[in-house]
Amino acid sequence: MKKYLFGSVLALAVLINFSACNKDDDDNNNNTSGKASVTMRLTDGPADYDAVYLDIQSVEVVMNGGGTTTLNPVRPGVYDILSFRNGLDTLLLRADIPAGTVSQIRLVLGNNNSVVVNGVSHELTTPSGQTSGIKLNLDENFVAGGAYVIWIDFDAAKSIHETGNGKYMLKPVIRAYSAETDGRIEGYVIPLAALTTVYAIKGTDTFAAIPDPVNAYFRFGGLPAGTYDVWFDAAALGYQDELIQNVQVSYGTETDLGTITITP
Repeated sequence: MKKYLFGSVLALAVLINFSACNKDDDDNNNNTSGKASVTMRLTDGPADYDAVYLDIQSVEVVMNGGGTTTLNPVRPGVYDILSFRNGLDTLLLRADIPAGTVSQIRLVLGNNNSVVVNGVSHELTTPSGQTSGIKLNLDENFVAGGAYVIWIDFDAAKSIHETGNGKYMLKPVIRAYSAETDGRIEGYVIPLAALTTVYAIKGTDTFAAIPDPVNAYFRFGGLPAGTYDVWFDAAALGYQDELIQNVQVSYGTETDLGTITITP
């Protein structure tokens, strides 16, 4: 009996050791595969439109020193980018790309781009978006075996321009940032009747947020680290603007301003 028991234990030990070796081999293969896992998410800054529809067909990742990888979104087609603001986003794609430094991301658009203004839909002309792609500089190093999340942030208010003949043109103002370069400010502003737009101002850079019309929540994401003045611009008559100065923003942390009350 002891002989059989010893043989079973020995066989089990060999099996465990073999499995561990295989796992080590798999881990080594994954780390030396020369690939990094990248997730891209789509988000947006506010704008005074009913909807902004962009027809995203593909994404090109350009590496330093040359080399371009073309990636397909999980759902190629039309996205209403105004649905993704105040911290909301949506998965655009997830893929493995060659390790190295990414110098640029290009969004290639289709032809079904439009903006809805006061219930009326207008075609958005995009002079170069369908061919060479909308370009975003990134300059981020991706290590083999690493996993990274990139947010693509449209500024809809600055990106859409009404031409003299009543048509609308898309001149994209877009930022790309990662978890390593994601400074955040959040809070609530009441009352909703004040119709407040919130601005985070750092030097010549200005970022905007419109509080949620239900719960009054606002959020800035992807802010460069530094010191900001946060201006609460009340559009409704009878309400006073508010200003909070010297708001410190650091990467990887949430700066919570609490609830700001706009006074009559």
